[in-house]
Amino acid sequence: MQIEFLGTGSGVPGKFRNVSCTALRLLDECNSVWLFDVGEGTQQQILRSNLKPRKINKIFITHLHGDHIFGLPGLLSSRSFQGGDTPLTIYGPKGIRDFVQVSLGVSKTKLSYKIIYEELTTPGKIFEDDKFTVYMNTLDHQIESFGYRVEEHDHPGELLVDKLKAAEIPSGPIYGRIKAGQDVELPDGRMISGKDFIGRAQKGRIVTILGDTRKNPNSLGLAKNADVLVHESTFSKDEASLARNYYHSTNVQAAILAKNANVNKLLLTHISSRYTGKLANMLQKQARSIFKNTFVVRDFDVVDVPFDKNQTV
Repeated sequence: MQIEFLGTGSGVPGKFRNVSCTALRLLDECNSVWLFDVGEGTQQQILRSNLKPRKINKIFITHLHGDHIFGLPGLLSSRSFQGGDTPLTIYGPKGIRDFVQVSLGVSKTKLSYKIIYEELTTPGKIFEDDKFTVYMNTLDHQIESFGYRVEEHDHPGELLVDKLKAAEIPSGPIYGRIKAGQDVELPDGRMISGKDFIGRAQKGRIVTILGDTRKNPNSLGLAKNADVLVHESTFSKDEASLARNYYHSTNVQAAILAKNANVNKLLLTHISSRYTGKLANMLQKQARSIFKNTFVVRDFDVVDVPFDKNQTV
């Protein structure tokens, strides 16, 4: 599991930061890529990465401001041209279906795959399969804005092969029954419990990605115990009043949330163009005074989300 940042700026594209797009790379887990927002120029950013548009099968839109959706029609079209033929689901606020369909309709764009629209109105669970569950809750922005929490299901414990060998239990199909935790009678008449030969389950990882927002209580629930929290940092701590007036957050507000939510790592994105070079480093330094494991990310940064070996079920 990796997070790749295709756009980390706010408002308009800049020389060093494109507008919002975050990719959750789940290639090892389910051979998929999930995008969170698709700002203008996202497909150009993808050309500079090793992501394949056909691998994108879910897009989560946090809100309908242009710097988060203007790249969507072009990306959808390119996915079709580049061999994508599997269904793609778009989650987002009411209105995202109209935006996509009008854009594609006016341009007479024909896609080679089906788009499934999930316009979200009720906070809570919005997706679940055998590997992941995704939750949504509302935030506090000028227009309806969402945050998403991706929870990986716990991984079953591994078969303790060394312990089996020490107990002189022969390999073969019987290992499958032991792996399933069944009670098994061995050829020599011994009865064993498969559960005694399975390691503890590995706790699944949690990634929280929030849209544009002011400080609000729902963010805490979305971020609770997350391995990684991706949070906007449009303003520095010295501009808290400006952040509130424009329905955004400061770096320190994000850091306080990360601390209170007991997250492992905080990644600050949606950086205003006023913060370049040393000023971007200042954003990071200020946030680290509250929450040490904070990073201001840049376009094309790729962040691993490893398992916490100390977190077992």
